[in-house]
Amino acid sequence: MHRIRTGVPLILAGVTIPSDFGLEGHSDADVLAHAITDAILGAAALGDIGMHFPDTDSRWKGADSLTFLRQAHDLVRAAGYEIVNVDSTVILERPKLNDYRLAIRESLAATLSLALDQTSVKFKTAEKVGPVGEGRSAEAQAMVTLVRTLQPAV
Repeated sequence: MHRIRTGVPLILAGVTIPSDFGLEGHSDADVLAHAITDAILGAAALGDIGMHFPDTDSRWKGADSLTFLRQAHDLVRAAGYEIVNVDSTVILERPKLNDYRLAIRESLAATLSLALDQTSVKFKTAEKVGPVGEGRSAEAQAMVTLVRTLQPAV
């Protein structure tokens, strides 16, 4: 979840969405890339985004969050896993995102070396409930399925 902030671009999976606001964060605040990065790391029991890309590290200030996705992908591959699929949801009251679904899926597929049919992104509103529904924040959720391709060294 990231707070909404004016004066910055709205970026989802590396795609800049036309909007009068963006999201606040240490990096580019790509809430979707962050959720998928966490899901990739979590599925392999490799920790979370904060462990690998802490907001206290100046290297990540303003960073392109697709870098986090690529590095998480590299980490799970080194641990003997491959991504089977990514299923994600962006929860945001506005702007409407349907016109950007294909571009977002294509960006995710390219970044993670997946086929388009292995990447799903859905868009929801919060029905005017809570900080997302009140237009104060955006949220993304993701689930990643992995398959073990190599046995870990003992």
